[in-house]
Amino acid sequence: MASPFIELQVGDRTVKITNPDRVYFSARGETKLDLARYYLSVDEGITRALRERPCMLHRYPDGADGEKIYQKRLPKGAPEWVETVEVRFPSGRTADELCVTSVADVAWAVQMSTVEFHPWHSRRADTERPDELRIDLDPQPGTGLAEAKQVAVVVHEVLDELGAQGWPKTSGSRGIHIYVRIEPHFSFREVRRAALAFAREVERRAPALVTTAWWKEERGEQIFIDYNQNARDRTIASAYSVRGFPWAPVSAPVTWDELPDVEMRDFTIATMPARFAELGDLHAGIDDAVWSIEPLLDWADRDERDRGLGDAPYPPNFPKQEGEPPRVQPSKMNKANWGREGHPVTDVEPQQLD
Repeated sequence: MASPFIELQVGDRTVKITNPDRVYFSARGETKLDLARYYLSVDEGITRALRERPCMLHRYPDGADGEKIYQKRLPKGAPEWVETVEVRFPSGRTADELCVTSVADVAWAVQMSTVEFHPWHSRRADTERPDELRIDLDPQPGTGLAEAKQVAVVVHEVLDELGAQGWPKTSGSRGIHIYVRIEPHFSFREVRRAALAFAREVERRAPALVTTAWWKEERGEQIFIDYNQNARDRTIASAYSVRGFPWAPVSAPVTWDELPDVEMRDFTIATMPARFAELGDLHAGIDDAVWSIEPLLDWADRDERDRGLGDAPYPPNFPKQEGEPPRVQPSKMNKANWGREGHPVTDVEPQQLD
């Protein structure tokens, strides 16, 4: 027997939603169709957040209580109007990822059981030149959103001093993301270096609250500023993306003024449509606020020259980078990790799951 379905008219596209009554979010009973209609209600916002970016999909065929599938390659069966962009992974392999150009693409992805959208911070025109610097305030055990909001105040202060405009949003999970639109003239390596310099400056100003330590055993009860979210092929849930939890939270753009008072549960697929209808897209001006990372690259040079602070570890699936410190957990560091003349033994790279 054929699956039940409903057809949604999305602009000049028709998107078929099968099993529309399947419950995706158990806390309030929202369905697959409710998810599709949520994304249509924030169409301008989700499209702006994803437009022309390679996008990884987090799919939940059985809803948010079920298994999550990380989908980098475009799922089979896409209509001819759904566009893609080819990207290369650290492993050297390539894939054609979803490249959203309209909200119809988002609705089709929901039909393919997508709940979360995780875009790159570069666009199809030049996937090797990011146009977004991402500041990820990641609470560690013993901390939460309250501490992340305190750190966001310091982040805002530093951005103002730099003359850069930050665009905050809740993560939809535990932390806060702040985006800065940048000139797409720099490589991923340079943008990551700039993000690390920014994170270290915030850490100096709030040492009791902030850590840039890559190894979890060194972080303590602090907010980790994850500079590695600016490495190539790293993605974050986009603005307006639903997150895969039973209560259907949303990664919600907020203003700096309201940030101190927000709570994660303020923003769900049940509450965001009315908020969007009233306020519109709070990130609507992001593409007009382009900034150069050159001051941060100067800070990185200063850190290395005056403070002896070089690079920091990359994620484990990346090839070893020039100037990167040993990619060895500090508690496991011993002479066995080192070869002749003080050089680290070559890392064995784990398999990259494309």
